Amino acid sequence: MSSKDPCIGVCTFDDDVCVGCGRSKREIRGWKKMHKAERREVLAKAHMRLLALGATGRRKKK
Repeated sequence: MSSKDPCIGVCTFDDDVCVGCGRSKREIRGWKKMHKAERREVLAKAHMRLLALGATGRRKKK
């Protein structure tokens, strides 16, 4: 799993969770300061949140 920034430019929130990437607002703000292991943990949690939301985590079509 890559620790690259998972932002896909959707940035719409449902109860503090971005429906685009699955991260919380706090996780998004702290992303650049996190170590690789922390980023991987956040990405795993974000993936589970997206599944729970039923979100696809895909970019909007233009």
